[in-house]
Amino acid sequence: MLCTYHLCWFVFKGLSSKAVKPGNTRQAMVFILWIRSPLCLSVCLCLQNLLSEKVDQMMEWSSRRSVVRMNGDKFRRFVKAPPRNYSVIVMFTALQPQRQCSVCRQANEEYQVLANSWRYSSAFSNKLFFTVVDYDEGADVFQQLNMNSAPTFMHFPAKGKPKRADTFDLQRIGFASEQLAKWIADRTDVQIRVFRPPNYSGTIALALLVSLVGGLLYLRRNNLEFIYNKTGWAMAALCVVFAMTSGQMWNHIRGPPYAHKNPQNGQVSYIHGSSQAQFVAESHIILLLNAAITMGMVLLNEAATSKGDVGKRRIICLVGLGLVVFFFSFLLSIFRSKYHGYPYR
Repeated sequence: MLCTYHLCWFVFKGLSSKAVKPGNTRQAMVFILWIRSPLCLSVCLCLQNLLSEKVDQMMEWSSRRSVVRMNGDKFRRFVKAPPRNYSVIVMFTALQPQRQCSVCRQANEEYQVLANSWRYSSAFSNKLFFTVVDYDEGADVFQQLNMNSAPTFMHFPAKGKPKRADTFDLQRIGFASEQLAKWIADRTDVQIRVFRPPNYSGTIALALLVSLVGGLLYLRRNNLEFIYNKTGWAMAALCVVFAMTSGQMWNHIRGPPYAHKNPQNGQVSYIHGSSQAQFVAESHIILLLNAAITMGMVLLNEAATSKGDVGKRRIICLVGLGLVVFFFSFLLSIFRSKYHGYPYR
């Protein structure tokens, strides 16, 4: 069946789009006779039957799993080869434990959430399918597409070849399900409302925190002076400031990977090279640097305002100055690596 299809397809393409040139009457007459011939009808029926079989097969696989796993043969037949009247979202990944790709596992979780949201929505149709190609199951596909990193998300449109915008900008946007859904809506006009499974970890953590605070207040009900402790409130405020200035909220919204491992040399990057994105590890590094600089400033203030031994104050001053100079220089070097135009002139 597949060989018959390829024969019919190449004959049809050769006689229609490429063989008939403007001004060539003979070729035009051949094309008209071809269109009206029984062979043309059989070719059209062949293509229609093949397309129906492909759609039915994709629907059957999608009914079992929201994300269809594909090897090289399935990818070439159901994603690359015509005819095809449906769009396909493909995640190229490496999920096997020996690959040690933690980002792939995180991206796969978000991808599964998005695919399940589409599969169990009322708008589900045979116009869009979600698939995955694992490197250990389809290494030939990676070589065919000259792909040397994972995970990567690509959209294969129903007509034509993928364009540059059909490759999801993972490094800049992150792989959160909501961001993937916006990208898919832009490429396919298919709107997907993301439904996440209920997560009670936040509720449980809040309940434990309230219980802990309530128990502490109950045990100290006869002495609540610690509530008015300025140092305690200052520390709590600094923790919030460190979390916000390090980009924790950006991580929560965009869902970036923790770090990036180069598949060619195995080198792990904890600092993103662009000013438009960051890794989770990068925000942790920035948090620690800001905390160290703040500690240095506190020591400098303590050395200047205290009335203790002069030698001790001098040591505190030197330690505080060393913390500020060293860690601020480190912070500035990170800034320079992300903003390549610095220092601005």
